[in-house]
Amino acid sequence: MDSNRRVLAAVSAALALGLTQNVALAQDSKAKEKCYGIAKAGQNDCANLSGTHSCAGQATVDNAPDEWRYVPKGQCAAMKGMSAEEAKAKLKKK
Repeated sequence: MDSNRRVLAAVSAALALGLTQNVALAQDSKAKEKCYGIAKAGQNDCANLSGTHSCAGQATVDNAPDEWRYVPKGQCAAMKGMSAEEAKAKLKKK
């Protein structure tokens, strides 16, 4: 019986930790924006605009206009990055 309580406590703690991290990520993303064209190879945050992949860490070249990273709001332009609209326009020109 004692081992059942330990397992239940461990599972409960793991679930609680996961929920806490999700809330923190949701709050953190509100203070950030997607910045296109600044991600290094393998360091993008999620799917790209061109649809060639759908996961983080799959960028194959540095500074591809369709790859993005989260940056603090208002910092993208200072990093020579682009908004989604600017990145889409650049991709159309190619």
